[in-house]
Amino acid sequence: MIVREIIDTCANPHVARAAVLSIGGDFARRLSRDAAGRNVTSGLLASKLVREFACQAGEGDWERLDDAIRGADMPILSGLRHIIERSAGLKGREAQAAARPVPASAAWSQPDPGMA
Repeated sequence: MIVREIIDTCANPHVARAAVLSIGGDFARRLSRDAAGRNVTSGLLASKLVREFACQAGEGDWERLDDAIRGADMPILSGLRHIIERSAGLKGREAQAAARPVPASAAWSQPDPGMA
């Protein structure tokens, strides 16, 4: 039931954007950067990934989504995050970025995502 609600509601770019903002933090910043690189909004990218997941996910993908939301305080947000991370490969990029040293001066050259 919750899985269906995630797909039905978060396939809408406006709802998806609000949900991503509710999740916030590094996740929202990474998705915003990824979306900007594709010249779309974070809500549009998130909703596209949700729709693609709904059409292309295999049985194992659905089971992992069920596992991700089971017992979660906010299952819709947890499920959306799971879908986006799986679909966009954000976890893989995060691990690569963490392994790559970043000079301290780079922090000053990045735009503040909260000011966008």
